[in-house]
Amino acid sequence: MVDILHRVGVVAPLDDVYRAVATPEGIAGWWTTDTTGKSEVGGQLAFRFGDVGGFDMEVLELDPAGHVRWRVTDGPAEWVGTEIDWRLDRRGEYTIVQFRHEGWREPVEFMHHCSTKWATFLLSLKELVETGRGRPAPDDVRISDWH
Repeated sequence: MVDILHRVGVVAPLDDVYRAVATPEGIAGWWTTDTTGKSEVGGQLAFRFGDVGGFDMEVLELDPAGHVRWRVTDGPAEWVGTEIDWRLDRRGEYTIVQFRHEGWREPVEFMHHCSTKWATFLLSLKELVETGRGRPAPDDVRISDWH
């Protein structure tokens, strides 16, 4: 198994960052505007990206002290069964976001693409919480012929 790992510091209270990754309204502000579902353990979240499809995820953990975890239940074959883990930790003026997209079966080209896209979306999360405006799809950074 292979994981995508990222770390970013956000100059904002942990509660603000938590809301941005734990609620459909928050996620719609930095990942994709087409985000729906229930923000509760066992709830389902749906993320759509227009013509390129999307993902369905089950919420596994929601801890306002700084932990959110999802399992991908539908989407591209490479994603199904993987888990996305958010760890938030307050350090001085920063909330540190440690992000893991765990359980890729092999490091295929699509994983490399997704790693770069996750990085752009984590910067979008940072912008949203720090300035009030992120760059969610469909207005996200286009990085290649895959989007």
